Amino acid sequence: MAATETIQIPLGSTAPDFTLLDTVSGKQLSLQTLRGSKATLVMFICNHCPYVLHINQQLVQLANDYMPKGVSFIAISSNDVARYPADSPQKMHETAQLLSYPFPYLYDETQEVAKAYYAACTPDFSLFDAELTCIYRGQLDNSRPSNGLPVTGYDIRTALEALLNNQTVPDKQHPSIGCSIKWKGEAPY
Repeated sequence: MAATETIQIPLGSTAPDFTLLDTVSGKQLSLQTLRGSKATLVMFICNHCPYVLHINQQLVQLANDYMPKGVSFIAISSNDVARYPADSPQKMHETAQLLSYPFPYLYDETQEVAKAYYAACTPDFSLFDAELTCIYRGQLDNSRPSNGLPVTGYDIRTALEALLNNQTVPDKQHPSIGCSIKWKGEAPY
């Protein structure tokens, strides 16, 4: 499992708009209809990646803790399903049901949304404020599948708490690490 890091982009950028298929509801959903009143966390994940499997329960807990506070959670899978059938929309639906995802699990078939967000790995996180301005782009926490550290969501929880309490989100942000997004052709960056 080759580790890939989040591509660091300047904070302050605006969330690119999209409309994608939600594999849970079967509906087309857009960023504008899903955005939170206080914040929006866009997560690029997939079904098969060991890094995502390692944190799945914390993603559910994090969403359950912060969705009532006006934070929207949006999960997107952009992997090439021809090469990775475990990431197909049907399997995404099954995973979301099995894990009781409280958030939509969107399928980015063209991979254009992943490219617009400069997503490079799973998991890849971007946190946006109420105006959809990027305020955090980094890891969930320091835990990895083999390092023995507990999965707490510390880094994203810290950013969310700062935002919700009208404080400055910490400048020091560590990139997320995970499996590379499985591109249909050559990696775009």
